[in-house]
Amino acid sequence: MKLAKLFALAAGLALAAAAHAQSWPQKPVKFIVPFPPGGATDISARLLGQKLGEIWGQTIVIENRGGAGGGVGAAEAARATPDGYTLFFPSGSVVTANQHIYAQMNYNPAKDFVPVTKVVSGPQVLAVPANSPYKTVKDLIDAARAQPGKLTFGHAGIGSQTHLAAENFVNSAKIDALAVPYKGEGPALTGLVGGDTTFAVTNVAATIGHLSSGRLRALGVTSKTEFPQLPGVPAIARTLPGFENTGWFGIVAPTGTPREIIRKVYQDTKKALESTELRARLYVQGLAPVGDTPEEMGRAMKEETQLWARVVRERKIQVK
Repeated sequence: MKLAKLFALAAGLALAAAAHAQSWPQKPVKFIVPFPPGGATDISARLLGQKLGEIWGQTIVIENRGGAGGGVGAAEAARATPDGYTLFFPSGSVVTANQHIYAQMNYNPAKDFVPVTKVVSGPQVLAVPANSPYKTVKDLIDAARAQPGKLTFGHAGIGSQTHLAAENFVNSAKIDALAVPYKGEGPALTGLVGGDTTFAVTNVAATIGHLSSGRLRALGVTSKTEFPQLPGVPAIARTLPGFENTGWFGIVAPTGTPREIIRKVYQDTKKALESTELRARLYVQGLAPVGDTPEEMGRAMKEETQLWARVVRERKIQVK
């Protein structure tokens, strides 16, 4: 009899949880984006947020909290009530690389967050100011080798996706260039347009507007082959055989968020990414939809964490 009651209680709880997930959300949902407006993380969150807002019938509020390579926003998201109404929308490096770079952090990616889904992925582009004397990847590399430590590259903050992409390029090219951190990808691009830095390896989504307007010049893309959205721009791999670098942006939730809500966010995100309209808007920005399961995202994050641990150690990237 007791066993039957336990089964009945468990069934009742399961039904209650399912009903809660079905009725969620009943108020606006907040995406904490750990970088200022204008970067690829912010663009991705806003494009998805608009579509999810239509699916859920609720407003998706984008809260930009930049600083510390994404760490400021991550710490705030980690402290949020785990009820599904605050979700974290980081670039991959914030939850896979920062823990190897920063000696002190106010969040622990493995303990404070649970994976929901990778939303989009895409390559980066090596860009220089429009009036730069460098016309090719080889031009830039030759100049850097001739002037060790003189050329500069801007990025979105130490440990950010754009920082690691640039470090990967510098390491592969065997050059010495000075890193200049900014508080986000948007500010880093503003600095590049103004000629404050020599080059940057930035996400296509954040850079494509500057390229099409002529404010910046693209020298190469980090994908293995040419990228359709940037016709005529060669792959960096033509100059540095085997070179490739890809970034991603996704959703994680504070630990303790009900499993049913995590599943609903994943399923509805996947549904949104199947929209022809959203896929077209992402394509223009140089972003490819992903929509993997929480389990798949979790496995990929563990693999990337191990990868970046090695890269950070070899490049001696550290903030004490």
